[in-house]
Amino acid sequence: MSMITFESLQNREEAIAVVGLGYVGLPLAVALGRHFRVLGVDVSERRVRELARRFDRTGEVDFAAVSGDVDLTFTSDLSALADARLILVAVPTPIDEYRSPDLRPVTGASESVGTYLQPGTVVVYESTVYPGLTEDICVPILEERSGLVCGSDFRVGYSPERINPGDKVHRLETIVKVVAGQDEATGKLLEAVYGTIVTAGIHRAPDIRTAEAAKVIENTQRDLNIALMNELAMIFDRMGIDTMDVLEAAGTKWNFLPFRPGLVGGHCIGVDPYYLTFKAEAMGFHPQVILAGRQINDSMGKFIAESTVKRLIRADVKIRGARVGVLGVTFKENVPDLRNTRVVDILAELADYGVVTLVHDAMADPEEARHELGIELCALDDLRDLDALILAVAHDQYREIPLDGIRQWFADPARALVMDVKGFFDRAGLEALDIEYWRL
Repeated sequence: MSMITFESLQNREEAIAVVGLGYVGLPLAVALGRHFRVLGVDVSERRVRELARRFDRTGEVDFAAVSGDVDLTFTSDLSALADARLILVAVPTPIDEYRSPDLRPVTGASESVGTYLQPGTVVVYESTVYPGLTEDICVPILEERSGLVCGSDFRVGYSPERINPGDKVHRLETIVKVVAGQDEATGKLLEAVYGTIVTAGIHRAPDIRTAEAAKVIENTQRDLNIALMNELAMIFDRMGIDTMDVLEAAGTKWNFLPFRPGLVGGHCIGVDPYYLTFKAEAMGFHPQVILAGRQINDSMGKFIAESTVKRLIRADVKIRGARVGVLGVTFKENVPDLRNTRVVDILAELADYGVVTLVHDAMADPEEARHELGIELCALDDLRDLDALILAVAHDQYREIPLDGIRQWFADPARALVMDVKGFFDRAGLEALDIEYWRL
């Protein structure tokens, strides 16, 4: 069976389908649409309707700034997959309540693709997975649903996404793309297709498992480096030493890595290590360092909440009924994404103490926050009579808040307390206003 060729895609005789139009899939579909005929497929009819109106709620694609012709059609009709000969799967790979891989999105997408898979098609996965998942889990589903045989009737590849939500500098086009195919011909095809849109270059991994492993350790390494900074922050807090001052001094050495402490959430860094440890455990190896890092990072919400309560107690504030404002609830700054946000750990811990929290977010959708997290977002004007303020997420919009305005939010400005998780506010400016300032 002859496979799809780059020339037939380039001439737009055949189409490319991108399955999953979130933070990863949409920018990919738009970039490819400048050079190929592309179908953007998503099971969410709401998402498809919004994109048809050129509105992207993730903020990753500014349609007003998209120049030139883009040959891209959005649909929620899965049968459209039958018209594509290169299918790129970019769906989430979350974890469940037991911190085990939740494979339903990727297996569900594989079932959909397999149902409409045509001979000669190449299926590529971009989702972050543990080594072996593409060939051991996804390929059998594709074969069962399609009745085709991988390697003769269709082929598979893997090219891990490296999107950093909210980052306007490191974009799809400017990040080296890792690609791997099950054979030489598939690898060359992926190199040609992705090479059309990625200016930073293509790295051909020797096989699919290697590419899968490369992606999962990228985020695991970052998770561990942040865990070290978080552990140091807890140590220095006990010593009365400002962690940021320490990091600034240590950073003057050329080979000191510039990581900072903080909450580690989202759908990548706080999730991907569990995919690797899951596979390791299944093979009889218990990873100690990786899981220790996860334990530290998952404990930071509790640490921040407890640090807040301790300072309120020292200020003779009655804890039960104390009012604490929280700025930011998304998983990171300048994105509306609430998935796996660890700000909820701060809120839950404070609730256990009987503290009343008032949460504002400059980016999050209030309805989504209510539905997904059970949090009622408030307006900035509602932050009144506070006993403490926690800056949890450093959205750029918060830089517009005047420091003397923050002081007016407190019930007693003489004992105002700002807990700056991100080291975001002007420390000297707040302390000049007699505001007690703490940063992680």
